[in-house]
Order: sequence, then C-alpha cells, then structure tokens
Amino acid sequence: MNWEQLLSLKRFGDAIKRLRINQDDTRLGFEVDYDRIIFSDSFRSLQDKTQVVPLSKTDFVHTRLTHSLEVSVVARTLGRVVGKYILEKYPELVKKGYQTNDFGAIVAAAALSHDIGNPPFGHSGEKAIGEYFISGNGKKFKDELNVKEWQDLIDFEGNANGFKILSESREGIEGGLRLSYATLGAFMKYPKESFPKNPSSNIVDKKFGVFQNDTTFFLEVAHELGLQKLRNDKHIAYMRHPLAFLVEAADDICYTIIDFEDGINLGLVSEDYALEYLINLVKDTINTKKYHALQNTKDRISYLRALAIGNLIQEAISIFIENEEAILNGKFNRSLLEKSKYEAQINDIIKLSIEKIYKSSEVVEKEIAGYSIIADLLDVFINAINNTFHQKASNYDQLILLLLPDSCKNIHDNLYDRILMICGFVAGMSDKAATLIHKKIKGVEI
Repeated sequence: MNWEQLLSLKRFGDAIKRLRINQDDTRLGFEVDYDRIIFSDSFRSLQDKTQVVPLSKTDFVHTRLTHSLEVSVVARTLGRVVGKYILEKYPELVKKGYQTNDFGAIVAAAALSHDIGNPPFGHSGEKAIGEYFISGNGKKFKDELNVKEWQDLIDFEGNANGFKILSESREGIEGGLRLSYATLGAFMKYPKESFPKNPSSNIVDKKFGVFQNDTTFFLEVAHELGLQKLRNDKHIAYMRHPLAFLVEAADDICYTIIDFEDGINLGLVSEDYALEYLINLVKDTINTKKYHALQNTKDRISYLRALAIGNLIQEAISIFIENEEAILNGKFNRSLLEKSKYEAQINDIIKLSIEKIYKSSEVVEKEIAGYSIIADLLDVFINAINNTFHQKASNYDQLILLLLPDSCKNIHDNLYDRILMICGFVAGMSDKAATLIHKKIKGVEI
C-alpha cells in the first residue's frame, strides 16, 4: 500500500481525480467529511444511545454521542502527530500538497462516525438483533437466504451498518454522505464480509465491516485506496487502511479510561480502587506535588484520567511509528495498544470494568429489556413489510408501516434487502424511541 493512494480525496460519483494540491485549504475535503457526519440525523441520534449503562437516568455517564466526540478529539491528535512523521519520511507527499492536518482530519472524521451504526441498548444491541434470527422468530428465514446473507443477520454488526449509513445510495441521495474514500477507509476497522468466519490472530477477522448488498461500493473504495487482500480466495477480505489503527486506538483509549470514570461516578467502582488502578497507569508521569494538592477525589480522578489519556496517546503514536512499514505492508495484525508497555495496566482496568460496570445489575437488567424490545420491534416491522410485499397486509400491518420513515417505505423485491432495511431502521433508533414505540405497539402507552 502507498500513502498517496491511501489519502484519496475521491468521493462517490467523481469523474475527475481530485488533487490535494488543488484543494481549498479553508474548506478542505477531509474536513467536509467531519461536517457532513456531525450534521447527519444518524449522528444526532447517538445523543440518546448510552455508552455504558442503557437508559441511565443520571447525568454522569457518557452517551454514544459524547463518547464519539471525545474519540474524535483523541484521534485528531493521533493523526496529526503521525502525519507529521509520515510527511517527513515521504517528502513527495508534501510536494503534492498534503499537510499534517490532513491526517488529523481523516482520522477525526472516521472516529466521529465509528459508532454511528450501533443499535440502541448498549453493547447488547447487536447481539439482540443476531439472536432474533438465531433463536427467535427470525430463524424461519434461514432457508430463504443464501449463506452470506444469513451470516450478516445472525452476526449483525454495527461496523457494517455504519458503512451502510455513510455510503448507501437512496432515491435523490447518491452515495450517502459522499465522504472521501480516505475517510471511509480509515472508518473500516474490519474490511471484510461476514462469511466465511475465519477465527485467526489477525485483528481484521475479529468482526466484519460490510453487508452483502454493499459489497459493490465497498470493493470500489478498497480498490481506489489500494488496500491489500487479506487472503487469496474468492471472499472479500482486505488488510486495514493504516489510519484505521489510529481510529481503533482512539476508541480503545477512551472507552478504557472514560467508561472506567463513568463507573466511578455511578458508584459501581469504589474510589479507592479507581485511584489505585489509574495511578498504576500514570506512575511514570504523575506530578505527585500537584496531585496531592488537589482537595477532592473527583479532581484527583480527573487529573489522573487526563494523564492516562495523554500517556496512551503517546504510546499509540510510538507504536504506530515503530511499525509503520509493517502496517503499510499489511504485516501488522494487532491493535496498537496490544503492543503497549501499559498492556497489563489496561487489562487490569478493563477486567475491573467488566466485573463492576458491564456486569452490574443495572446494566444487565436493562440490556435484558433491550433484547425483548428489539425482538418485538423486528418481528412486527418485518412481518408488516413482508405481508405487504406478498399483498397479504392486514389493517394492523398497514398501520405499522406508517411508523416507518420515508426512507424505509420502498419495499424491495429481495427478502434479504427487506429484512436488512428493517434491521437498520431498528438499529437507528435511540434507546428512548425504541422503548416508546415498543410500548405503543404493546398497547402499554397510547
């Protein structure tokens, strides 16, 4: 892979190559990507999708939206510092107009959208959609779909849904948000299709990033960027865009530290534990005089959090730079922080977060409710749209379809497309919207 190709400014439908040297630096194409994402309906819906505790009634926890904004800030720093190094190493990029801030803008935009395809109800949302098809009423569709389409549904993936949201054409809107291919490449943490599942040590095989009905455009992006094929077979699987490692690192840094801080604010992690674990992560850089001058625990935790994020940013940058050639050649197959000297401390924090936060009764109880809500919504809407397609719609079905947005009222001839459209509709709901519609459907609230 080569950096000039990886930094492609091309957008969906372009007939003429966009050259960096011809760009207006007051309105850079990569920065336009950021603006388009932040003004999109799908991004705004993240304000009511919680990051840790579904349907939390406190003001202390992060939503998916605030988490995404924070990840984008960390990502911008990662991108700019790495970009400075790359431009010094490859001066021909400077001659073609590329600047340090280009890298920051690409990574920030990709990071801003990294959770845009995630369903409501926290981390269980994807599993709830998949479970509907594995063991719920959706299992009846298995014999009507091909093996790859079925795999998309039973392993429903927020990353693939995010790519669809960012890039899918619909009537009057070609190419979705029409982001630059460089930003789409950095967004694609798992540039492969869902089938076959290939458990391996390569991080790309951890999940998947494209649904079957988006593969044509996905391949266009991969080819334009010059992504390297992961395997020599007929299935779609590519090595990551190098900047995707920075997007992942920014996310890893934020959820490790910020989720932990939310757990403290919610009272799920004791303050004594928290201080001890965070100090272990920053012991090489802490200013003990400044730390002990802080008068309350909240200020101390905020100071340690800021130090921890700063340390991990520098660590991620160092690891990327040390391995830049291996990353560029597709021979680096782990997350950056897995090679960190702080790996043990990070794992200790994550282990405690799993025990005290992710498996807390508040989280578990509300994720269980999310399973039921998502299954019921999928059932009602899929039945209504299929019955309508087969001209068997009841009056109830017709009323249900009135709840669909205009973008979902085009009833596809293909069963897979119809089902995936409804999955995307449900995944796009906020926690409160899904709960409210479910109550109305069940007759609990009118």
